[in-house]
Amino acid sequence: MLRSFKDKKIIIASHNSGKVQEFKELFEPYDLEIIPASKLNLAEPIENGDTFVENAEIKAVEAATAASLPALSDDSGLVVPAIGGKPGIHSARWAGPNKNFTLAMETVWNRLANKNPSAYFVCALSICWPQEGAQTLKTISFKGRVDGRLVWPPRGANGFGYDPIFMPEGYDITFGEFGDTEKQAISHRTRAFEKFSAACLVI
Repeated sequence: MLRSFKDKKIIIASHNSGKVQEFKELFEPYDLEIIPASKLNLAEPIENGDTFVENAEIKAVEAATAASLPALSDDSGLVVPAIGGKPGIHSARWAGPNKNFTLAMETVWNRLANKNPSAYFVCALSICWPQEGAQTLKTISFKGRVDGRLVWPPRGANGFGYDPIFMPEGYDITFGEFGDTEKQAISHRTRAFEKFSAACLVI
């Protein structure tokens, strides 16, 4: 383990309940208390980074500094090369202030038109340990990716975000039609978490 987890606690620096639930399931084998940022009333920082990793680090550092506990943050999104890599780091923003992902999916599909429907999900995970004495903040990041293509109309009521229009390679159903366990096995978040856990966790 690279750094200790104070009081066996870790903050999930996200206000997205779907992401928090996925992390709770991923952390089940480990002896750590999972604390969502919303439970501590932590503010959502401005994500003004240019990459998934930069935005993940912003959120992790903010939460770790505010709560004086290790914080893990996720920044993830859908990348569609045929429309210039959008929505990319702005995936959540395309859903607007009301988190209307029905609108976001329609926007993506309308922009895609008859172009190549290839797409992929990216997840960047950043873990930040708070300052201890004279030490500086320690932040490490990991990335995961799953390739696939977009389909229309949206299919399935599971998952969240763009899941109902994303069909991963090798499957004929969307993430919105996957069960939680099946999605967890191949998702971009799981792939990033596997790299994080190998470097930072011990059972």
